[in-house]
Amino acid sequence: MSSSPPTVWIETLGCSKNQVDSDKVTALLSGAGYTHAESADDADIVMVNTCAFIEAARKESVDTILALADEKRDDANLVVLGCMAQRYETELAEALPEADAVLGLDRYGELVSTLDSMSDWQPLRITAAPTSKMDILYQVKRPTPTTPYAYVKVAEGCDKTCTFCAIPQFRGKQRSRTPVNIRDEIVDLTSQGVGEIVLVAQDLAAYGRDIHAPGGIEELVRFVTDVEGLRRLRLYYLFPREIRPALITEMASNPSVVNYFDLSLQHVNTGLLRAMKRPGSGEKHLDLMERIRLEADDPAFRSSFIVGFPGETDDDVEELADFMRAAAIDWVGLFPYSAEHGTPAAAMQGQIPDTEKSERLRYLQGIQDEVTLGRSLAQVGKRFEFLVDQVEDGRPVARSHREAPEIDGVVLLDSGEPGEWVSAVVTAAYGVESEATVIV
Repeated sequence: MSSSPPTVWIETLGCSKNQVDSDKVTALLSGAGYTHAESADDADIVMVNTCAFIEAARKESVDTILALADEKRDDANLVVLGCMAQRYETELAEALPEADAVLGLDRYGELVSTLDSMSDWQPLRITAAPTSKMDILYQVKRPTPTTPYAYVKVAEGCDKTCTFCAIPQFRGKQRSRTPVNIRDEIVDLTSQGVGEIVLVAQDLAAYGRDIHAPGGIEELVRFVTDVEGLRRLRLYYLFPREIRPALITEMASNPSVVNYFDLSLQHVNTGLLRAMKRPGSGEKHLDLMERIRLEADDPAFRSSFIVGFPGETDDDVEELADFMRAAAIDWVGLFPYSAEHGTPAAAMQGQIPDTEKSERLRYLQGIQDEVTLGRSLAQVGKRFEFLVDQVEDGRPVARSHREAPEIDGVVLLDSGEPGEWVSAVVTAAYGVESEATVIV
């Protein structure tokens, strides 16, 4: 029986919400005595936090599991976690004998005892009784941050019924955290040097409705932005119909909240949007952005669009292309439609061949690349406050209010250290990457 605690490596796939879960799992295991491995091939236990959003994400998850099965030591254990484990737990356990355990989201309460049983290490503690709630991670403190920004998940699940999305099937209905619980986590993170907090949820603007939190997301924003050390608050995933005038005003007037509007638009053709069970139209989307631009100072926009939804025509693609040119959205993610098992859209007539989806996506990506370059060039000569995320190849890599971590472009500075806030003037732009000179 070993007296040394096992070492653990966790590979995270998918969105920022998954990264939050991985951080919490790391902290959960650390509190139980496990230690962090420097690499997968040096770990006693290798874990993969999977994504199941679309087919491409599931393929990446399986490929990563198989790659790590080859990379890990022969005596190490392989554990599969996350969305894919929740949605396909039994199938994965049967199809992937390389995995020693597959634990869905609602079995995280069993994680410590499962890992204990895999090891000959005898922990000097009493393991708490298992729970079936995936929300157990809400109560776990975060590990020491490794970046000057951090994601904070404010709710789990989603109440929307979008016909293309399977997330409510495995993440469940929306379950909001209490404002105090969220604030306590932000206080802990800022006390460790985190200057930028990104609030995330599947449907962030609907926060608090399920727990009857007074004031909803607007009141939550006001409640957390006076936390000492918080310099920048960013909001992810705003459903268009939930963006009320009060939210726009709060974001525009609160000095700690960046004017960065992540709008979940998905398409602009009215018929396709109704088939998706989504609100709005191209005209209404433009009206919303205009209202934001009138109230917020120098706002930046991000959105995502589905290409090749069942029934989409060439004319619909051109309608989306015209909208992209008119809207001048700073950052756009374009995704080919993926027919998700169990969703209404998967059974719809008019499924688009993959080759056609790819052609349409390339066409629209070319248009957006031009828009993004134009928006970046428009910033040249402007002065912004930047947060330095890291130094790479001797160059400080930073972000202003316009760039969200990991998904948008970056700005290369001529000086600065990780975690430092600097004022700089943008001097050049090349699309998703720009350069700026620090003002001393």
